[in-house]
Amino acid sequence: PQSLVESGGGSVQAGGSLTLSCRYTNDLHCMGWYRQAPGKEREGIVTITYGGNRRYADSVKGRFTVFKDKEKKTLYLQMSAMKPEDTAMYYCAADGGGTCVPRTDFKYWGQGTQVTVSS
Repeated sequence: PQSLVESGGGSVQAGGSLTLSCRYTNDLHCMGWYRQAPGKEREGIVTITYGGNRRYADSVKGRFTVFKDKEKKTLYLQMSAMKPEDTAMYYCAADGGGTCVPRTDFKYWGQGTQVTVSS
């Protein structure tokens, strides 16, 4: 089984930066982040393969960066130039198969961490 534990959420002003962390137990084929804002559908935003290939949704491309520290078994989401529309619950997720592109139907996910961006 895969355990995913997120941390690092909080409040930030528009234009600011925040980095989320996700401790995992197994480095699987595809890991990533998705988010869900109140009253909205879940949105897949970033993925990274076991080999390090990254994919980003258009909504975060150029502003968010996903990277992994395999020794620490930690996945990171570095967010910059943040906007109020980035406000959401952010979930770390992982899957042993499937196409590794931003999506929401992962096999494993964490409990989520809240990010709030004020204007």
